[in-house]
Amino acid sequence: MTSSLIDLAYLVAAALFIIGMKRLQSPATARRGNQLAAGGMLLAVVATLFLHPILTPVEMIAGLVIGGGIGLVLARRVEMTAMPELVAAFNGFGGLASALVAGAEVARYLPGPDGVTTAAVQAAPPDPLTAATAVTVVLSILIGAVTFSGSFVAFGKLKGVLSGNPVLFPGMRLLTLLLALGALGAMGVFVAGTPDFPAEVDPVVIGGLVLFGLALILGVLLVIPIGGADMPVVVALLNSYSGLAAAATGFVLDNTALIVSGALVGASGLILTNIMCEAMNRSLLNVLLGGFGGDAAAGAAGPAASAEGKTVNATTAEDAAILLSYAQKVIIVPGYGMAVAQAQHAVRELADLLAEKGVTVKYAIHPVAGRMPGHMNVLLAEANVPYDQLYEMDEINGEFDTTDVSLVIGANDVVNPAARHDTSSPIYGMPILNVDRSKTVIILKRSMRPGYSGVENELFFAPNTRMLFGDAKESITRLIAEVKAL
Repeated sequence: MTSSLIDLAYLVAAALFIIGMKRLQSPATARRGNQLAAGGMLLAVVATLFLHPILTPVEMIAGLVIGGGIGLVLARRVEMTAMPELVAAFNGFGGLASALVAGAEVARYLPGPDGVTTAAVQAAPPDPLTAATAVTVVLSILIGAVTFSGSFVAFGKLKGVLSGNPVLFPGMRLLTLLLALGALGAMGVFVAGTPDFPAEVDPVVIGGLVLFGLALILGVLLVIPIGGADMPVVVALLNSYSGLAAAATGFVLDNTALIVSGALVGASGLILTNIMCEAMNRSLLNVLLGGFGGDAAAGAAGPAASAEGKTVNATTAEDAAILLSYAQKVIIVPGYGMAVAQAQHAVRELADLLAEKGVTVKYAIHPVAGRMPGHMNVLLAEANVPYDQLYEMDEINGEFDTTDVSLVIGANDVVNPAARHDTSSPIYGMPILNVDRSKTVIILKRSMRPGYSGVENELFFAPNTRMLFGDAKESITRLIAEVKAL
């Protein structure tokens, strides 16, 4: 009876995972979808703890309270600009958990310091460690460890603790290849030692430990050559890795809920990675080879930072407010600069003021704007921007030709016209938002520094572009005051 109830709980949890992910497709239903998926995971965890009574009810409640408390603190204290780093950290800890759980499953067979297995194992000996189980164990360790170390390299790059520039050194590719071959060898030693385990402990233990160490180094070497411009793709890919590691661990434990949830995360992460690559017109292999983008050199604010021989048309808040107030259609293009300045609430207030004046206001969202997939959507949703005003690139690109003013807030590479015609540019072929086709473009930026690709933005020097220099939130606040005064 208990087994049937737990199987039913797993089925309900799997359904909640699928429905929750489906509802994440739309900003209007994303919050509810997240709640459904979280509820499904809670149900799966509780069911598993009843299936394997390793904790008392008091310990279960204490764990839920402590874990939920940590999550609540993070949800309230972590700023939206730090969400990409938080996601990277979650990916890393998820990978580490999968690797440790797989290793713990093997450790159950090992004798204690006195050479005797625990009483629990003596009373209920685990099933023999088959070759099939051994394969899933080594996959869990490999993928989990790579995810852990790679995710925290990505965390460091996003946080600014590590340089966003690609890190390359002579012989790096060869070293990576040798480490990968070494990891495969360690996996072979582990699996080959399975038939004689636990009588012959050394091959399995040594193989597992060597594999874990090599995988940690591999994770670092796979991410450090990737520049800051590609971090959104890396975060999505590592999210997929964490799901695959969890699914492999599910096979180790014969846990249906873990297999289903891991497979869903792994598949959705790969799909999102592919979407991100298409949004940049680059292959996943090209991203993984690294060497693209990084920390742009700091530039002084104002026209003095413009390239030699090119003219920058600076504007004031007063002039920009007039252009916005008397426009018929305005498209707002948010970028990472808006996130850094925490200007999303001010942007919504400005949009509401313009709407009161009869201006049609829309938001254009590029798939790779910000530091992670959906970053701009989350920021604008936090500011209660109506969902029906948010448009993806393919939906809105045809409207820029009939737009009076495009207001670009901190976006850079995703609006650079060089991507359409400059075959020598690193971003050539990347789909962009066609803001340059608007009658007037107003760009809010601190300085003339390029984006993560390190490529100078042609849009800054276009005759129909006006640059409003300064902190995005302060500039928007000045615009609001001027629009109210008109």
